[in-house]
This record gives sequence, structure tokens and C-alpha cells, in this order.
Amino acid sequence: MRARALPEQGKTIKRPAGPPREPRIKLRLVHASMKSYGLTAAVLAIAVLLWQAVSMAGVFPAFALPSPVAVWRAFVDIVRDGYGGQSLVGDILVSCFRIVIGFVGAVAIGVPVGLLMSRNKIVNDIIDPLLQFVRPVPPLAYIPLLVVWFGIGELPKAILILVGTIPVIIIGTMSGVKSTPPLRIAVARTLGATNAQIFRRIVLPSALPEIFTAMRVGIGVAWTCLVAAELIAASSGLGWLVQFAGQALQVSVVIVGIVIIGVIGYAMELVIRKVENWVVPWRGHD
Repeated sequence: MRARALPEQGKTIKRPAGPPREPRIKLRLVHASMKSYGLTAAVLAIAVLLWQAVSMAGVFPAFALPSPVAVWRAFVDIVRDGYGGQSLVGDILVSCFRIVIGFVGAVAIGVPVGLLMSRNKIVNDIIDPLLQFVRPVPPLAYIPLLVVWFGIGELPKAILILVGTIPVIIIGTMSGVKSTPPLRIAVARTLGATNAQIFRRIVLPSALPEIFTAMRVGIGVAWTCLVAAELIAASSGLGWLVQFAGQALQVSVVIVGIVIIGVIGYAMELVIRKVENWVVPWRGHD
């Protein structure tokens, strides 16, 4: 019989390595994401089925609660022919343009102001009373003044979005700065960091998660302000579409407008999430 060769003493036998850890983690994340999307699709399907069942049961008159099929037909008709002399694509583009202008302006002004207020007591004492005065006033209250001052063009709508959104951005920024762990600042000072370095390397990164949260809340506020403005002082846009169709009792068109506003608003919020994941990858890993 042939003797088997034994491993030499002191040497380890290398075993084949398993699959790399990173691909396994990515695969697990993909599966979790697919599961989440599947659950969302199932919830939407159940909601549409319940809507169809209520419509068929005649709980509300057909003109008050049209079926999903009727709403889909209205959507197809609006895409093909437009509504009220305006195309659906044009209304969407106009509303999105107004949102981007007002929201970007609110972020561009609100973040620096929030940082200054959180770092300088004099600035805080000057701006905080104005902020607390503006914040509880509903956007509809400003529309008559803005129309009188600036007319019914694009400027009053952008200003209304900015005024309605900027308190959320400022408060979120201040909250982010104040939530900076004192231990991080103490360690940085111990290592000889200057105030500018502490602000740039410690305070601002710590505040970014709260800033992005404020932006996600603010995008919903921006859409609320825009629709309020378009209901009164506009001749195009999704808010105008909803108002114009409502006056004609075209409930199917109203629901189409509402669904489109919700979908676009949700898509914008998802974009902010993606940017947040890219800019603040450490969130949730402290």
C-alpha cells in the first residue's frame, strides 16, 4: 500500500477562500431592496383594488368618486389633448421650474443663515423673532400681498415657496449644529484644531444629516406653497390644473393632478435621499 504524504509539522493547510464579503453584502442589499419594492407594489395594488371596490359598490356617486379605469382614461386624454388649453407636460415643467427656483433659493439662503444663527448670538437675536413670526403664518395669507406687490408672474410664486420653506431649512440647520457631540469638539481642540477647522471638519459634517432631513421636509412644504399659489394666481401648472378641473366638476382630472403632484414630490424626495447617501455616507454608523 502507498503511504499518504502527511503535511509537514508547523505548516498550515490553506483552505479555499469563500466568496468575497463585499459582493455578498451588495447581494443582500439588492435582495432587501427588491423585497421593499415588492411590498410597496403590493400595497399600491391593494389600495387600487379597494378604490375600485368602493367605486363599484356605489358608496359615492360616479362623478364624485370615479373608478381607477375612468381616472386612467382621463390621464390618457390629458396626455394626448391637454386640458384647459394647456398641455400636461407644459404644466408639469412649469410647476417643477417654480419648485426648483424657490426651493433652491430657500436652501441657498436658509443653510448659511441657520449656521450663522447657531454660531452667533447677535445674529440669532435679530433673525429669530422674524423667523418665529413668519413660521406659523399659512402660505395662503401671503398670496394677496405678493400679487399686489409683484403681480401674477413667476416672482411671487418663487417668493412664496421661499418664504414657506426657509423656516424649515433654518431650524433644521440650527438643530444639526446644536446636535454636534461636544466630545468631538473637545478632542479636536485637544489636538490643536482652530475654530475654523472645527467648524469645517466637525460641526458642518455633524449638521449635514439634519440639514438633509430639513430639505426632505421642505420639499413637501414647497409643493404645498406652490399649489396654493397656483390655485389663485396662475394660468398654468399642476395646481392650476386641479383648480380649473375642480370648478368644472371634472373629478377624474382632479385626481390625475393630485396623483401627479404626489409622484413628482416623492421623486424629488428620493433624489434628496440619494444625494444625502452620497454626501453623508456615515449617517447611522456613529
